[in-house]
Amino acid sequence: MSDGSSPTNSSIPLSQQLFWLALPVLGEQLLILGVGQFDTFLAGQIDKTATAAVGVAAYVGWAATLMFSLVGTGTSALVARAWGGGDRASGNRIFNQAVPLAMITGLLALGLIWNGAPILATVQNQSGEAHEICVNYLRMDALSHPFSAVMLVGSAALRGAGQMRIPLLIMLIVNIANALVSSCLVFGWGLESWGVSGIVGGTVFARVLGGILMLALLIRGHQGLQIQIRNLVFHWESVSRILNIGVPALVDSGCTWIGHFTFLAIVSHLAQGDLGEAIFAAHFIGLEVEALTYLPAVAWGTAAATLVGQSLGAGNIKDARRIAHLAVLQCGVLTACAAGFYFFGAHLVYQVMSRDILVREIGVPALRFLSFFQIPLTMLIIYIFALRGAGDTRTPMLITIGCTLCIRVPVAYLCGIVLEGGLIGAWTGMVVDNCVRASISTYRYTSGKWIHIKV
Repeated sequence: MSDGSSPTNSSIPLSQQLFWLALPVLGEQLLILGVGQFDTFLAGQIDKTATAAVGVAAYVGWAATLMFSLVGTGTSALVARAWGGGDRASGNRIFNQAVPLAMITGLLALGLIWNGAPILATVQNQSGEAHEICVNYLRMDALSHPFSAVMLVGSAALRGAGQMRIPLLIMLIVNIANALVSSCLVFGWGLESWGVSGIVGGTVFARVLGGILMLALLIRGHQGLQIQIRNLVFHWESVSRILNIGVPALVDSGCTWIGHFTFLAIVSHLAQGDLGEAIFAAHFIGLEVEALTYLPAVAWGTAAATLVGQSLGAGNIKDARRIAHLAVLQCGVLTACAAGFYFFGAHLVYQVMSRDILVREIGVPALRFLSFFQIPLTMLIIYIFALRGAGDTRTPMLITIGCTLCIRVPVAYLCGIVLEGGLIGAWTGMVVDNCVRASISTYRYTSGKWIHIKV
């Protein structure tokens, strides 16, 4: 399967195919985590203001990544269907339509964030010097988004073809470049120290490098995917197929981000002064660490989406219906280990990630609380990815809109601000939302109503 072969032509058991597809994606996701974790670590060595700036930028950068799902989700699903059906020429045409779409989306993200940075910083209760630092950080970070879009959409196409190793290798290079350049710029190793700007400077350099490497690889061609000038001209039928899957995924992702950003605004208003800054920093550190659950779930979800799409393309309905359940079982082992680490290692986590005693006092009990709700998060992510791999992006969209508006935000506001529950109170809205969405998405996948969706 790592060479892009169809699941119906493989003698390897489905559980092994899933496992070996997920492992490279897991490696890639952990490297992505490494970029964020390292930036947060560097910020923690400066002060709480730097940590807040990195945290807000992480949320906004996540929004840009979600915008790219407009192209990436549809590309991955359609390439997987084409590979499963043995029609690689059709899959490559879809990929070539996705490349210019990715560039346009990346430039759009750059423009929106550059102009909206002051508003975004204000919404998150940043003022004075903290506001200026946050705005500059967001704008510098935005410069890398056109390159990130190409890298992520190229990775989506490769995954649809069953090739997981190349995205892993590129992300490894990005990770190393980010660590080296950011460290040099922050600590001034042989250079003048850039302070907080050095963190984002290294990140931008690394992402630009990743985008260039992806373009170079796909111009040369790999595993049947190659950028071809004659196919870059927009063909409405192909573009509409990508958008038919991608637009609901974008709405879903957009609502997710709006809900999370509103949730972040609630966290930023839980308290004022030093206490408020400490809560804000503890929140970001906790979510960075929770990626140890989130990213493996994304890895197994991505593998499930690829196999579901390829199985449907090959007409293998039986395997398509089993895949996500296997993914939940396999990833659930890692999730249980991560939950144990959050509970028993919470003090160590905050001791390493922040020098501020108040941040540690707030963060440790909150992370232990979060440890009890990791299995639903894993189920939610994997089943949603599997549905998207089948081309069913409208159902996840409706689930997200309903649960975000009716559960996450109001419960967080009630428990965090009205009842003065602090960070744990705000996080209560998050975990209740995840549990409800996990239940609904599990039911949707198990029902099998997504099998006959045409893409």
